[in-house]
Amino acid sequence: METLEKDLKASLQASFIERFDSPADYLYFSPGRINLIGEHTDYNGGHVFPAAISIGTYGALTLRDDQEIHVFSANFPDVGVVSFNLNDLAPRKYDSWVKYVRGVLYELKQAGYRVERGFNLGIVGDMPNASGLSSSASLELLIGEMLNAAFKLHIARLDIVKLGQQVENDYLGLRTGIMDQFAIGFGEKEKAIFLDVNTMDYELVPAEFGEYELIIMTTNKKRELVDSKYNERRDETELALKELQTVLPNLASLGELDLATFEKYQDAITDSTVLRRARHAVSENERTIIATSALKAHDLVKFGELLQQSHASLRDDYEVTGEELDTLFDAAMLQPGVLGARMTGAGFGGSAIALVPRATASDFIKNVGELYQAEIGYPASFYLAEIVRGTAEL
Repeated sequence: METLEKDLKASLQASFIERFDSPADYLYFSPGRINLIGEHTDYNGGHVFPAAISIGTYGALTLRDDQEIHVFSANFPDVGVVSFNLNDLAPRKYDSWVKYVRGVLYELKQAGYRVERGFNLGIVGDMPNASGLSSSASLELLIGEMLNAAFKLHIARLDIVKLGQQVENDYLGLRTGIMDQFAIGFGEKEKAIFLDVNTMDYELVPAEFGEYELIIMTTNKKRELVDSKYNERRDETELALKELQTVLPNLASLGELDLATFEKYQDAITDSTVLRRARHAVSENERTIIATSALKAHDLVKFGELLQQSHASLRDDYEVTGEELDTLFDAAMLQPGVLGARMTGAGFGGSAIALVPRATASDFIKNVGELYQAEIGYPASFYLAEIVRGTAEL
C-alpha cells in the first residue's frame, strides 16, 4: 500500500504542476469503506460495523487569489480542468464528480463557514467506479478536510462527517444514513467501527482475521445510487415503522426492536413486502451486534455464518442484491475453506466481501473470477482489504 500511495501521490503532484504551474500546498488521502455487516440499518436506527480501506481518493489543493474554482481528476484526463465561480453552487444534473465539490461548498456556506477565495483542486483515485465502496463519501470527506485546513475553519471531525451526509441528503436528494462518512472520517488502522447510529457512540474493534483474508469482489456493474431503489427502500421501512407505532407508540426506530419483539407485533404491518423490508432491518441489526461479539472472541466461523445470513436477508427480504452480487456470493461459497461472504454497501451492483483462507486466496480469485465471467459475461475485480485510518494529510 505504501508503494502505491507514493506512486499516486507523486503522479497527482505532477499532474497538478502540469495544469497549474506550481505544486499543491495540501495533499490528502481519503479512504473508501467496506461494511463488514449491518447493511441498510443506519437509516433505520440500528448498528453498523464498517472499516476504512486503503482503496480511496487522493487530493491536492492550492488556494487562489480570486473566486474561481478550478478542478480536475487524473482519472478522467480527457475532461481536463473544470472551472466555476465560488458563487455558482447550484446542482447540475450532469455534473459528474464535480457535484461533490459544489455540494461541500454549498453545505459549508449553509452552515455559516466562510470560504471567500477560490482554489485549484486535483484528485486521483484507485477506487473502481460504482464499486459500492463509497467513493462519494470518500470525496466529500477529502474536500471537507482539505478546505477545513486551507481556510482554518476549525470544524470538528464529526461535523465534517455530518456535512458529508448533508451533501447526500440535502444537496443531492439521496436519503442515505451516516455510516459511510463516519467510517471514512473515524477509521483507524486494523480496526472496524461498531457504531450505534442513534447515539453516535462507537467502539473500535480489532479486525483480526488470523489465517484468513478479507477479499473485496467488485461486480463492475454500471449503476448510479441516486437512480436506484435506495430511496424506495427507505420509504418502505419508514412505513413499517409508522404501522408498528400503532401498537408500540413509544417506538422511535426499527433499530430499537429485537427479532422476537418484532415477530410478536409484525401483524401491524399490512403489506407483505413492507413486512419483509422491516424484518431485514431488525434481523440485520441483531446480526450486527452478534457478529461484533463473535469477532471480538475471534470466533471466525460464527462471524462467517452471520455474513452468509446477512446476504440471504439482503437478497430475499430487502431485495437489493441482484444477479451480479448473487453470482459472486454463490461462487465464493463454492470455494474450499471460505467461512462466509456477503454484499457490502447499498447493493444494486457494487461489491461483496468474502472471508477466505490466506493460503488459497489466489485460487479463490481465479475460480470466482472464471465463474462470474461465465455467468455474467464481463469480469469482476478483486482487492485485498487493508484496513487503514480515516481521511488525513499525507
